[in-house]
Order: sequence, then structure tokens, then C-alpha cells
Amino acid sequence: MYESKKVLLIAGGGTLGTYTGRELLRLGCYVDVVCPEEKVADHERLRFVQGYATEELLSSLFAENHYDGIVNFLHYQDPEEYKKAYGLLIKNTDHLIFLSSYRVYANEMHPVTEEAPRLHEVYADNAWLMEHDRYGVSKAICEDFLFREHVGEHWTIVRPVISFSQYRLDLLLHSGDEVLRYAESGKPLPLPLAAKGLHAGLDWAGNSGKLIANLLFKPAAIGEAFSIYSGHGMTWGEVAEAYCKVIGLQVEWVDEETYFASSETARSKREIMWRYDRAFDRDLDSSKVMRVSGLTPADFATVEQGIRTEVALFKR
Repeated sequence: MYESKKVLLIAGGGTLGTYTGRELLRLGCYVDVVCPEEKVADHERLRFVQGYATEELLSSLFAENHYDGIVNFLHYQDPEEYKKAYGLLIKNTDHLIFLSSYRVYANEMHPVTEEAPRLHEVYADNAWLMEHDRYGVSKAICEDFLFREHVGEHWTIVRPVISFSQYRLDLLLHSGDEVLRYAESGKPLPLPLAAKGLHAGLDWAGNSGKLIANLLFKPAAIGEAFSIYSGHGMTWGEVAEAYCKVIGLQVEWVDEETYFASSETARSKREIMWRYDRAFDRDLDSSKVMRVSGLTPADFATVEQGIRTEVALFKR
């Protein structure tokens, strides 16, 4: 199914794109990656195209190549930009994957399936959220564009959870190298007690990339949305314990205000991410993506194994 297929990863030089590309190479695909960074390929079937994914650049690629699959990792703050790009992409591939996010889900259904109510539907009357959430809400609007206006076409929506890597070792609102810096300082990292028992919407990027790659070219994936999650079922308290074990992190469970004051994230973004995401119980049902991808729990690393892998990469 995958042997000699040609796949284009748009904005694929980051964490998710890197791991998706590795899995596609393992499966036998040829992989082209468009990204602004200068990168050197380390595999004979991998090619980097340096630049931004403008219409001009993509059109030049499509004039020379037919791509069996395209995975578009670009985030469109303005959904109108995605609508403009969609036509060019869909006519130049047999299978187009759109990168949405688990953040489209509201907190109304547990466990969370792909049919769960979405944030922009539940909070449609919340003008502040609709204006300021330029991530989850804009992703959902792009989803609706596909669901409502392009039924029957060969697209798939993927909704990854937070996918941590050497570039962003996430723990609730703490990201980047913030968690490592706390561990090295010996100071306890403040975490909100209210989240300790909540299921974490988080997974290792290697697991997420593997799932995305294994949805390509599956007939049952066409016209569908999938939560990208390996189903480990860990709470934020258990994720914190994994960091403590691997990097010697100390944590202190505190009230929300103390926690907010400790975060380096901008206040408006912090409020959205906490109130409309991290404070939700992200008990995601992974049965649909497992069934269609053909993967099983044995195909994935644990969160602790993922942390060990990424910390080792970070320290090189």
C-alpha cells in the first residue's frame, strides 16, 4: 500500500512533520518536505524544499510531481486562507490530510469520541472566546469547510493531542525548555491541583506522527476526522511523575492563581489554554484511529519512554 508512494509534507520540518516523515520512509514512501528551515536529508527517499508554502512554490512542485498523499501541517489563523489553498491542494493529490487539533473538542462528552461537541459549537455565544482563540476555533471553522462544502472528496482531518518533543517538553501550560530549566534549578515547578486528576491531552510526537502516517491511503479514512492519540490514559499527575522520574523534576501542586503567575505564557493565551483546554478532562477514545490505521497499543512508546528519547535529543 505504501511502497514507492510519493508524499508531500507541507510545513513538515517541525516535530510532527519529522516523525510523520520518518514513519512514511519506514513504510517505503518517497517524502518531500516544504519548510523554511535549511535542512539536509539523511535518507535517499527524503527531499527538503526550502521555502514557504506559497501558491507559487506549490504550483511549481505540482508541475513536476504527482503526490499520492499530502499532509498539510500549516496553521491558518484566518480560515479564509485555508479555503483559498484547498483547491490547489486537493486537485494535486489522491489523499489530503488537514491538521486540526484535539482543542476543537469541548468538555461535554466523556470519553471524548470524534463525534463529541466542539468548542465553537458549545461556546458560540462567547464573543471573547470566538475572537481570541485563533487556534482551536479557526481549526474548527476549517473542519466545517470540509464537512459542509466538500463532502465526497478525498480528505481526512486529524486532531492531534499536544505532541511533545525535544523542542517543546509540555507539562500543562509549561512548554519549550521551561520544564528542564526548573529541573536543573532544583526549584519545584508549580502545577494546578485542579488538573492533577484530569486525563492529559498529551502524547509523544513519535506516536502522533506514526498515527498520521498510517492513516494515509486508507479508504476508511476518507472524509473522516480522527483523534490522534495512542490511548495511554494518563492523568496530568501521572505525566508529572514521569518527568520527575526521568529528569529529577520537583513539582508543587498549587491553586490556580499561583499557577498562572508562574507561567511564562502570555495572559490572554494562558486564559484560553487553561479555561478552554487544560482544565478539561481529555479522556479521548482512541478506538477509531486504531481501527483505521491498523496499529495496536504495542506499536507505541510510553510517555516516559518518549520523555527519555526527547531529553536525550535535547541535550546533544
